[in-house]
Amino acid sequence: MAHTLDLEGITKAISGMGVEEGALISTLGNSHKDHRKLFRKASKSFFVEDEERAFEKCHDHFVKHLKIEFSRFTNAVVMWSMHPWERDARLVKKALKKGDEAYNLIVEVSCTRSSEDLLGARKAYHSLFDQSMEEDIASHIHGSQRKLLVGLVSAYRYEGKEVKESSAKSDAKILAEAVASSGEGAIENDEVVRILSTRSKLHLEHLYKHFNQTKGSDLLGGVSESSLINEALLCLLKPSVYFSKILNASLNKDADKGTKKWLTRVFVTRADHSDMKEIAEEYNQLYGEPLAQTIQEKIKGNYRDFLLTLLSKSN
Repeated sequence: MAHTLDLEGITKAISGMGVEEGALISTLGNSHKDHRKLFRKASKSFFVEDEERAFEKCHDHFVKHLKIEFSRFTNAVVMWSMHPWERDARLVKKALKKGDEAYNLIVEVSCTRSSEDLLGARKAYHSLFDQSMEEDIASHIHGSQRKLLVGLVSAYRYEGKEVKESSAKSDAKILAEAVASSGEGAIENDEVVRILSTRSKLHLEHLYKHFNQTKGSDLLGGVSESSLINEALLCLLKPSVYFSKILNASLNKDADKGTKKWLTRVFVTRADHSDMKEIAEEYNQLYGEPLAQTIQEKIKGNYRDFLLTLLSKSN
């Protein structure tokens, strides 16, 4: 046996998000079978000793962990390679399959894309799934959420620079009354759904200003953070804040496997857009650390390098 195996190095290479492929190649690839046996015996969190049959077997959770972490880079590359319309169509389909917990993803796609890109995603949905995005959402989702989500994905917002201040003030009053009288129940208000699903983003920015001035409080603070109304408002009014919060949640060491996947989604969907730079700046402002530094410290291997490459496109 020419050398001893760096047990600590291997453990570090396969712990956390992503894997250090280079370290595994140079250590495990060049290792002697006896070295690998020592690694298995020393890694109680990864392997368990079957004393009756005299061998060390992998914990099921270790196998699942490795499959997930090795796949992060692959999944990111696949998503990045897709046409943006197809990518968004598949994201909406996945959200419908997951149910309530993922409906915020439908809001995200509907409210942070341009009118043309949202229309393109609906076209891709036809091609991929032989039905419209609107009808699929309407058939899967019931109750008050259906009306809002169908309205949002059906939108083709005006993207010009004209805003009628009188309309913005009137809409601000409608929202104020709806939030004051029903709170989270505002999602059932037809006028609220109309405003959120048809008004231009610039119009909504003016509405937001009038609401805050009139009420003396922040519109975003008047609705529960967990509600779809709040998600829609945040995506429409402050997308860089929304995506920064998504990134922070995905990078939390205690995040579940579903939440960790958000990291890839944000990078591959925003890296081609100017708002990626705004997201990085907002992240720094909110959490006191550059996004690139966080990725460098918390992510490993090819996955880390790919994310940093995507991030550098916005500089």
